[in-house]
Amino acid sequence: MDGRDLVRAVKDIGTERGRRAWLSAWRRRRADAEGLPRRGAERARVPGLLVGTEPRPGGGVLRFARSELVVRVMAGGVVFWAWDGAGATPSYAVVGSGPEPDLRAVLEPDTGGGWRVVSERVTVAVSRHGALEVRTPGGTVLRRESPPRWWEPAPPAGEAAEAGEASEAGEASEAGEASEAGEASEAGEASEAAEAGEASEAAEGAGAAGPRPAGEAAYSGGAGGSGTGIPGEGRAGGGGGVARWGVRSEVPADARFFGLGGRAAGPRLRDGTYRLWNTDPKGGFGPGVDPLYLTMPVQMVVADAGTHLVFHDNGWDGRVLLREGEEGVGSGQDRPGSSELRMEGGPLRCWVLVGTPARVLQGWSGLTGGAAVPPEWALGYQHARWGFGSASEVRRVVAGYAARGLALSAVHLDIDHYDGHRVFTVDEDRFPDLPGLARELREQGVRLVSIVDPAVKAGDALHAAGLTVGSGGAFVRDARGREVRGEVWPGECAYPDFTDPAVREWWGGLYEERLAQGFSGFWHDMNEPVSFAAFGDTTLPRSARHAMDGAGGDHREGHNVYALGMARAGWEGLVRLRPQERPFLFSRSGWAGMQRYGGTWSGDVETSWEGLRASLALVLGLGLCGVPYSGPDVGGFGGSPSPELYVRWLQLGAYLPLFRTHAAIWAGRREPWEFGPEVEEQARAVMAERERLRPYFVTLAHMARRTGAPYVRPVWWGAPEDRRLRDCEDSFLLGDALLVAPVLECGADRRAVRLPRGRWYDTATGAAYEGPGQILLDAPQGRIPVLARAGALLPVRSPAGDGVELEVWAPARGRTGGGVVVRDPGPGFGAGTVERYTSRWAGDAVLVEDEAGLPVEGVVVRGL
Repeated sequence: MDGRDLVRAVKDIGTERGRRAWLSAWRRRRADAEGLPRRGAERARVPGLLVGTEPRPGGGVLRFARSELVVRVMAGGVVFWAWDGAGATPSYAVVGSGPEPDLRAVLEPDTGGGWRVVSERVTVAVSRHGALEVRTPGGTVLRRESPPRWWEPAPPAGEAAEAGEASEAGEASEAGEASEAGEASEAGEASEAAEAGEASEAAEGAGAAGPRPAGEAAYSGGAGGSGTGIPGEGRAGGGGGVARWGVRSEVPADARFFGLGGRAAGPRLRDGTYRLWNTDPKGGFGPGVDPLYLTMPVQMVVADAGTHLVFHDNGWDGRVLLREGEEGVGSGQDRPGSSELRMEGGPLRCWVLVGTPARVLQGWSGLTGGAAVPPEWALGYQHARWGFGSASEVRRVVAGYAARGLALSAVHLDIDHYDGHRVFTVDEDRFPDLPGLARELREQGVRLVSIVDPAVKAGDALHAAGLTVGSGGAFVRDARGREVRGEVWPGECAYPDFTDPAVREWWGGLYEERLAQGFSGFWHDMNEPVSFAAFGDTTLPRSARHAMDGAGGDHREGHNVYALGMARAGWEGLVRLRPQERPFLFSRSGWAGMQRYGGTWSGDVETSWEGLRASLALVLGLGLCGVPYSGPDVGGFGGSPSPELYVRWLQLGAYLPLFRTHAAIWAGRREPWEFGPEVEEQARAVMAERERLRPYFVTLAHMARRTGAPYVRPVWWGAPEDRRLRDCEDSFLLGDALLVAPVLECGADRRAVRLPRGRWYDTATGAAYEGPGQILLDAPQGRIPVLARAGALLPVRSPAGDGVELEVWAPARGRTGGGVVVRDPGPGFGAGTVERYTSRWAGDAVLVEDEAGLPVEGVVVRGL
């Protein structure tokens, strides 16, 4: 608890909700004291020396003195490895059983007594001490992972096993240090020896050391000595508790880190510690706040040598310590970058994908599932507010947009439309005919979207219905079988266990009530999950029990996947209820694989210029983790933006997948006309351009599902070897065609824009610029720099608004261009037909041809 939280907690004592929050915090602490084993003495373990191998399809098993490693290369060059019996499945992230092994990849001896698995796209080498290297086919090392270290609960004092294991640890220390010290010539062995020595030395004193402070260098393992890698297992015997573990990886000195879910400090992740625990930050956040609502152990690492994505498939609480490398000056030695992962339990299993950024995310999409395609209307501008208050207020706002000719696709209703904030209810006094309101708005082309919170008011009808689900009811229980209660907006609440298939089916069926009320889409909130607390974690007790899809477990492993399970329940329920329509669903929290069910949004980003910058960082970072549909609360959540900040946020949001204003009940209004006539005109231009580009967003949505490529991409997407582009964080590519340079600083009316290679046109002036390089462009408050790639073709809405036309930007002389178009297939699950076009010069005109080589008429040519 920091000073701000302490002051808030003390003030809250004077309110009813505040007193309940204090009681909730004490209940959570008491539940964990009763239900979690105390962490006592721990014993360190490292793999030890290699003692045998067993070839298997795509790789094999390597047996060490105290551990076992499985390494496989899958079809497409996807790499999987796991320690101590952990398997690729079951997994909440991976679809099905995962990819098939590459039968051409075989386990063969390597230098220095190690082994390697060689495939067409990647080589994985394992040293005789358990270090792994991921190499390109040419032998360049992309990632070097040191032998893992586990910290397991020590057996009770006096047992014979303890003496034997202590002796073994001491022997390992001597053998490891002696053998490793003489192998510095083997790549990575010097640092590996040092780490193995540290772990062994720590093991000698572990029996009396007791628990170690958070952040100390020695820590423990996930699957432990008896772990299986199955969710809900990964425990070590002897003394109770769970084995913790950690691994340290090195990457090239020039590498840059991206990902780890939604990070306000990104998109490039600099030196620091990043926690893996989905968290409501309790108020508005900016770049300095971490963690946030959606974390995941997914890193994309970009270096001159190549790009790779690494995913440690483990939903437990953990921390990632990142340190960028430094290249030596002159003949000086490079210091590699490092990534140190420390997990509080769970299996130690890892997936690695290598290649270009596009190939890596295509492989990730194949591994974890294609992104859900939102309905066409969800790619337009949307308006939300906590505090609409009544149906008449909704009508007033919608009429304001219509009267001013401002495009509006949807209105979102927050918790104030519920009866007493209770989910799946309606306040009949303020919304007496919600279905009628929905029909009325839909006739105007505006959909209604409903918030859905997971917490169920204890004692109401929905709670009673949940108690009849399955053999033990639908709700999370503690270690003694008592229902876990928390405090949320309705008061004392129970929490559905979305890791139980029966509960997911029941919950999904509840959306029938929402559909009957006329809602067309849904946004999941408060699903980290949140329980108000005056101090400590604002979530359920860590001792709370979850089904974990039959494996059983507690909230330590169920917390991070809770929102993912809720999204799955909602998605599958909506598909059952309306199989002819693609659901529209997005969530504040989630985990790896979230894209299968929908998207996400920023949560309560603060109303500030720093919050504006964090909004872009979140969207870019999530896209690189495979979640392409996301966006911020335009204008920030909790404050009143200045006219300039509002316009700049609106301009950014217009080029992001989810384009939505939202604000708290106490915050300033977000309707454009509330900021004066000048801002209203500027907003009209922004919204009109979004409408014009909506067919392009449709194409990007379908291509994201097909290829895994996010709508919004870092400017280095097509040229990851360009170091200057890798360090560019204030602009982005929208698909392949457009480069967007938002204004993120107060008072700026010009800004520098770094261009990738090729010719780029300023879409406002038509001026052409050659990249790579940096240019300075005007950015008056009415617009931001947007550039089109020469030769790019994109679908846009026709000026009459009744169809789609093709727009092409002239390629450079002597070069060709082109693009793909996917037209909206309607509200169902149709994939849509991919149309491919090429553009080239034919004399003094630009010619566009389809796949058959036939000229296409009616194309708008720009950049001449």
